[in-house]
Amino acid sequence: MPSEEEFYQEHILDHYEDPFHRGHLAEATHAHEDKNPLCGDVVRIELALDDDGKIKNVYFNGDGCVISQASASMLIEEMYGKTVDDIKSFTAEQMLALYGPRLTPNRQKCCLLSWKVLQSAVHSPLTTDN
Repeated sequence: MPSEEEFYQEHILDHYEDPFHRGHLAEATHAHEDKNPLCGDVVRIELALDDDGKIKNVYFNGDGCVISQASASMLIEEMYGKTVDDIKSFTAEQMLALYGPRLTPNRQKCCLLSWKVLQSAVHSPLTTDN
């Protein structure tokens, strides 16, 4: 029987190696990108919201450490189909709990990068002018 630590390591590696909805969302209505200046991790989240403020679709892309990229995948999977209000009420503490293992303060920043980007993305509509 795997230990709790082994379970978390496997779960994290699964999200890193086979991420949920990694890529580009052509029909995105909102998007935001940010980076962690300490380590260079980058995460971009693109989402399509319906008229009721519910996520119809959401994708992420980025580059960085296992923690930043796996946590982005976990967050996108968790928030898929939720509302803007659900996103706004999802706290940093909940994000760290979703990720699992305890992290040092610097590594918490890697984990929380996607959470910060998603919080900003819902306030960042894309213009339709081309």
